[in-house]
Amino acid sequence: MAWEPKDPWGGSGQDPLDEALRKAQDQLTRLVPGRGFKSIIYIVLAVLALWQSVFIVAPDEQGLVKRFGDIVREVESGPHFKIPFVETVDTPKIEKLHRVEVGFREDRGRTQFIPREALMLTGDMNILSLEFIVQYKIKEAKNYLYKVADVESTIHNAAEAAMREVIGKSKIDEALTIGKAQIQQEAQDLLQGILDQYLAGVQVATIQLQDVNPPEAVAAAFKDVASAKEDREKLINQSHGYRNDLIPRAKGEAAQGINQAKGSAQSRIARAEGEANYFLQTLKEYKLAKDVISKRVYIETMEEVMSNTEKIILDSKAAGNVLPFLPLDRESRSRGETATQGGDSR
Repeated sequence: MAWEPKDPWGGSGQDPLDEALRKAQDQLTRLVPGRGFKSIIYIVLAVLALWQSVFIVAPDEQGLVKRFGDIVREVESGPHFKIPFVETVDTPKIEKLHRVEVGFREDRGRTQFIPREALMLTGDMNILSLEFIVQYKIKEAKNYLYKVADVESTIHNAAEAAMREVIGKSKIDEALTIGKAQIQQEAQDLLQGILDQYLAGVQVATIQLQDVNPPEAVAAAFKDVASAKEDREKLINQSHGYRNDLIPRAKGEAAQGINQAKGSAQSRIARAEGEANYFLQTLKEYKLAKDVISKRVYIETMEEVMSNTEKIILDSKAAGNVLPFLPLDRESRSRGETATQGGDSR
């Protein structure tokens, strides 16, 4: 007699899992009369196929449709269709600005310095600690996704190599002061050329130097050198300011003297021309009436000469009966007074 399992709770001995499946099938059959469970499966498969055949590409993305791993087409943003279960889609963000850090890492607001990447040798045999950021966008999505195995690591290594080459051709003073912009541009151009050779499919937007300092062991000496250079520039600027103040003032004084000399020369020339014109006019009038003019000139001259002397005027008839008298003593006294006045003035 064969042994049959019995339900310890007094049941019929049927498997409860089979019973539950049977009840579920009966309920589905009642919900969809005449179709059965297979119809439900067909409906689910149809909905799934429709869902798999539609995809949407965001405005900042580009769609790459692959069929069995091979790219068959590229689509722009918006809704599109594909063959379900056969084609797949990759949608890289082509407008996003990606960031690669060289010489340091930022993690949750903390900055970790990486000496192996940051320490670089300059063209004048000095060592610099240099940290910078590379920002890039996806230029060709197909190359970006499938030409290079690890794009970010490749960009990181190429950026470090490009910066080392540029720093190796530059002097330390240029890297610390006025040459940063040129170093950034040269490194960006060199990095873009390397990535184009690799077919990385990216466009380097910018390279930004974050921190450029000498190593900590010689930082104090570099600060002293920088301070001395600043003092030198300050003194040079002060001397330039003094020169810029002195030279225009001297030029102004010279121009003023030249203008005064020209004015004096013109004044004298005008005066001389006026006197010459007066003489010519007088000469012209003299030629017209020589007797009158000569007599007038004689009278004016005698008036000017005799105005400060003592005079005795006699009639010509009485002058013949008067004994001429020359006052020599008065003349000698007047000369003595003149000499005394001259000595006192000395």
